[in-house]
Amino acid sequence: MHQRPTPPTEPTPTAGRRRFARKALLAASALGVVTALLAPVRAGAAPAPAAPTAATPLAANGQLSVCGRQLCNASGQAIALNGMSTHGTQWYAQCVTDGSLDALATDWRADVLRVSTYVQEGGYETDPAGFTARAQKFIDAAHARGMYAVIDWHMLTPGDPNANLERAKTFFTAMAKKYKDHPGVLYEIANEPSGVSWSAIKSYSEQIIPVIRAQDPDAVVLVGTRAWSSFGVSEGSNESEVVNNPVRASNIMYTFHFYAASHREEYLATLDRASDRLPVFVTEFGTQNYAGEGANDFAMSQRYLDLMKRKKISWTNWNYSDDHRSGAVFKAGTCNGSDWTGTGVLKEAGVWIRERIRQ
Repeated sequence: MHQRPTPPTEPTPTAGRRRFARKALLAASALGVVTALLAPVRAGAAPAPAAPTAATPLAANGQLSVCGRQLCNASGQAIALNGMSTHGTQWYAQCVTDGSLDALATDWRADVLRVSTYVQEGGYETDPAGFTARAQKFIDAAHARGMYAVIDWHMLTPGDPNANLERAKTFFTAMAKKYKDHPGVLYEIANEPSGVSWSAIKSYSEQIIPVIRAQDPDAVVLVGTRAWSSFGVSEGSNESEVVNNPVRASNIMYTFHFYAASHREEYLATLDRASDRLPVFVTEFGTQNYAGEGANDFAMSQRYLDLMKRKKISWTNWNYSDDHRSGAVFKAGTCNGSDWTGTGVLKEAGVWIRERIRQ
């Protein structure tokens, strides 16, 4: 629901067992990888208060799946992932570095990084191979630090995902081929559909999901909902259109986005009702208005977070960059430097959301 940003000045049982075994091995190795990777950072820095000693999120939880209305780990336990979304990588790739991801994984203690690949707005359509490689670089870096990655096909304008159907097939074929044996990915196939019917979004989803499943039958797929992923509320509808006509696929969740200063009681009630009937993942939210700008409404934001915590709804916050808007967590100029940890480099929203993730 954010406005367009301003640029800165099913398989055989045997095959399934092999794939799950490999994914379990990759998840278990994530703890060792991240320990070795971050040892020099830790050795040269002051000890972090109450640093976690448990396995990384990826190592602890392994392959995820949807069980009932919940996101569950490899042991079948309901979990909720909390983390951050990148900004558009055509503008803010400099904010996704070894240093910033070290901070996200160890200082913020995030479980997940949403990697946002814009389709238009100077993104994927201008260089498909280049933007695919860039997204994979950031996904691999998140995995190396023991975090999950949401592969976000960030379609925004046009709002009909079918307008980019062939591009989406190409992108998700490449992604699913690369990560078919890895437990650490979720595929978000349509960021914020708008000006288009739910039936059209459903049709798109039922064409893209088989493309992913052909390569990666196990991973969770996240389906965007109508009206900027509001379950239709922003265009006068509600979650009943999805409840009554769900996507014909298993192991999927539906996305919901909110911006607390703009999206009040009706949106909060919709999230509550929808999550009673459907598996929901909040892949984007902000504490400001729908454009990610203006004053923060932390009181309303906390009401959303309390609901999501109570119902074990996963979320990623928009956004992990130093954009001039109040919704970008870093102060302007941070991404040109090398200091990422603590609160000194953060805007007000960054201080607040970092503390919620650490909790």
